[in-house]
Amino acid sequence: MTDWMTVAEVGGSLAAIGGAAYARHAHPAAYWSAVGLPASVVRLLASYSSTMEACGLTVEPPRWRAVAVKATTRREIRPVPPRRGLIRPTATGLRMRLRLAPGQEPADIAASAERLRHAWGVHAVYVRDVKPGVVELRLVGFDVLRDVRIPRRARGGLLRVPVALREDATAFVRDYRAVPHELVLGATLSGKSMYLRNLIAGLATQPVVLVGIDCKRGVELSPLADRFSALAVDQQQAADLLPVLVAEMEDRYDLIKARQGIAPGTPDELITSDVWGLPDEDRPPPIVLFIDEVAELFLVASRKDEDRRDEMVTQLIRLAQLGRAAGIYLEVCGQRFGAELGKGATMLRAQLTGRVCHRVNDEASAKMALGDIAPEAVYAACSIPAERPGLAVVGDTSGGWSRIRTPHLALAEAAATCRAASLLAPDVPALAPFRPTIPAVPVQSSWPVPAPHPAS
Repeated sequence: MTDWMTVAEVGGSLAAIGGAAYARHAHPAAYWSAVGLPASVVRLLASYSSTMEACGLTVEPPRWRAVAVKATTRREIRPVPPRRGLIRPTATGLRMRLRLAPGQEPADIAASAERLRHAWGVHAVYVRDVKPGVVELRLVGFDVLRDVRIPRRARGGLLRVPVALREDATAFVRDYRAVPHELVLGATLSGKSMYLRNLIAGLATQPVVLVGIDCKRGVELSPLADRFSALAVDQQQAADLLPVLVAEMEDRYDLIKARQGIAPGTPDELITSDVWGLPDEDRPPPIVLFIDEVAELFLVASRKDEDRRDEMVTQLIRLAQLGRAAGIYLEVCGQRFGAELGKGATMLRAQLTGRVCHRVNDEASAKMALGDIAPEAVYAACSIPAERPGLAVVGDTSGGWSRIRTPHLALAEAAATCRAASLLAPDVPALAPFRPTIPAVPVQSSWPVPAPHPAS
């Protein structure tokens, strides 16, 4: 009897271990909540002081405390770690605030993040500066970029789209008011189109004018054309569309001058206000211009096409330099974006504040995207594996950068979203000639079609 009970106990233990291992691989969020979270909390509480001391994050106690300890006890005076706040569990990890000791800075904690990760058995540790003397440790229990799920608390809004997930389990929000223009680079099958698809689907339900230039005959943007107010599918159409956008921008500057009492002859560059300072009833709707595969606008097949290319590049540079104040924003996508594209390429790239770099084929492409704003992010972009499409490195002119991954969005789902929101597109009369023609969807009959009678 005892032998049978022993065998059953061993079998039950093995089944529990196997189930836990399967849950950790297949359902990491559930495993973290049931097993990983309690284990990490116990490990953190039991080893907090010793771990901080091993990481060199302890300091000598205040003199009054040392005197008090010597007067009341004969214990050894030991260095003290940063004072710890409450541990707040989350669906993906833990959050905890630390009050830095005198002489410490957030960089000291960030330099020991890898040691803390191993000591407390979590996937990653990130440090955020909350206020002077206080930092927040965000402990991530598992790889959140393997199965991307945007947090429900991620808030969007006008020109704000939660488009991806950061590696610290927070949402990456594309905010056009904060970062007006962006460059998105990535090789084939790197996830660049998925990023663009999520962004368009998020903007489709907002009162925003969507304009697209897709010189690959529209294969990327045409399925979403129901929501576009203008769409160019070749270089000639793009050459006709860009002057209209520049003229729209100039008209908006004239509107700002008229409403705010600025002299009509004032140069556009000297106007410091923008359309957001106008009353709601007079404010024109914002415009977001999507350019898929920007290299197609720069490449020319013959010498006679160079004048058209130079004119388009000049108009794009004007939109990038002056469009923000007029409520016109650019989203430029491509595989490469360097000086080899021709005159004006680097000048246009310098105006694109936001940078998103997916997997690229060479280090030079990563440097084109991130080298001038966050050089240390170039190596991270070059190490993106091919089996993780949608993974990217995002940076901006502040020098900060992080890894993000876009959730999968089926093309049919994005097209359905754009189709349902087609009536939300604001009316811009100047763009009416460029509105894409949407073919009628044939009605599917539920009755079988009878076979034709043979000819007599």
